[in-house]
Amino acid sequence: MYRAVWVQQVSCVNVTSGGFEFGVALAPGDAPMPPGAAARPKTKLPIANAKTSAIATSVICPIRSPRVNIAPPISSHPVDPRPITPLRRALEEARVRVPASKSIANRELVLSAIGSGRSRIVVGDMDPGDDVHAMAEALTALGHEVRWDAGHIDVTPLQVPYAHASVDARDAGTVARFISALAALSDAETRVDGSERMRGRPMAAIAAALRSLGATVDGEALPFVIHGPLRGGEVSVPGYESSQFASALLLVAPRMRGGLSLRISGELVSAPFIDMTATALEGRGVRVERASMRHFVVAPQKVKARSVTIPGDLTAATYPAAAAAILGGSVTIENASATHHVGGQGDARFFDLIAEMGCEVSGGSRAITVRRRGALSGVVANVADCSDVFPTLAVIATQAATPTELDGLAHTRRQESDRLRAVAAAITALGGRARAFADGIRIEPAPLHDGVVDAQGDHRIAMAFSVLGLLVPGVAIAGWQSVAKTFPSFYEMLRSLR
Repeated sequence: MYRAVWVQQVSCVNVTSGGFEFGVALAPGDAPMPPGAAARPKTKLPIANAKTSAIATSVICPIRSPRVNIAPPISSHPVDPRPITPLRRALEEARVRVPASKSIANRELVLSAIGSGRSRIVVGDMDPGDDVHAMAEALTALGHEVRWDAGHIDVTPLQVPYAHASVDARDAGTVARFISALAALSDAETRVDGSERMRGRPMAAIAAALRSLGATVDGEALPFVIHGPLRGGEVSVPGYESSQFASALLLVAPRMRGGLSLRISGELVSAPFIDMTATALEGRGVRVERASMRHFVVAPQKVKARSVTIPGDLTAATYPAAAAAILGGSVTIENASATHHVGGQGDARFFDLIAEMGCEVSGGSRAITVRRRGALSGVVANVADCSDVFPTLAVIATQAATPTELDGLAHTRRQESDRLRAVAAAITALGGRARAFADGIRIEPAPLHDGVVDAQGDHRIAMAFSVLGLLVPGVAIAGWQSVAKTFPSFYEMLRSLR
């Protein structure tokens, strides 16, 4: 019989046989204990071949799976919409940390699966979120050995080809696109599916490219059934919908029998993320010929195993930075760097933009400090290369003395939500003035009032407007649970600003 058991200490478990799934309550006092739990606060479960490390109070649910998936922390806040308590003062030299970059972590996980031996990805002691868990589970579904323990993930590549597999990408575009390409290396059958929203996101370009390179792909959108192997060769993918199509193909290019000559056509969005992919390959000894940002050539070659530490996520760092921008005072993000370099995180540009708006940004390779100096002003910018940060910029723009215009955002209409429409609707719901266009948004100064923001299941909107709730009394977020996608401890970080 499968039932939930309340225990005080057990998490981060690796089990080689049997299976348990863990949901971790963030704080012992934050959630009601299940009925009868108080009578058995130190319940012990017999777990074979397990290593455990004690952290917070946990709920353990045995499952039928022969593997263990460590679920991200689950906040037990009972209310939806979730009210945000305003801070009512400037930040006082606040210091925070953010999770490891999911973009870099997921690239390294895929490369570990085609590497020459066991690799270790160090993600630190903060849960990086559902997207990284979904990628780890996807690799497990394909037969690779994945062990998650004490802040790192060990991946041992599959030695014996699998017969067939089924992968759930959940709501993660990186998983759906990267795993489709990885699965196409094998002549086995792989079914790739995802959430209802993921089923509606663009996938036709990756399907067409995989077919051109020798695979069979049934369908133009999820769910896919994929048969490989990929023979390699020349292929072109569009750049206007997502950079992930190009990244997916580059990641598996060293294992294509004929190598890969990849061209990117049309407008290119999120270009720094393709550089990030090429840099990750080069970090494993793969030679990537970059004729331009639109033409890459990768010959068949070995992918080295390695140990790599994942830096703090710069998109996550924009939220505490935005708090300093709109409230005043300062915040230091201790494990992130806004230093620009090839192959780094493109969202570093956010910090250049808020400097234009009136913030002082300082720090080196290990930390970022943001301090507001005087009144904020609006900005006019094309943010196609860092579109994930536009909801955060929009929140800051509501407090600027002059209008803000952001464009290059047409592709964000088919992400976790129609982000342009959702951001404009959220600002309007709070009394602000915002208008979404085909590929951009204009925000004008206006006083804000209380209201409910519908995050529409989009983690970026939930987090950005939760920050705005620190300034504007009476803001509540519907769909706040979506933050677990990339920043499970987001609301704990928000509380720490106090």
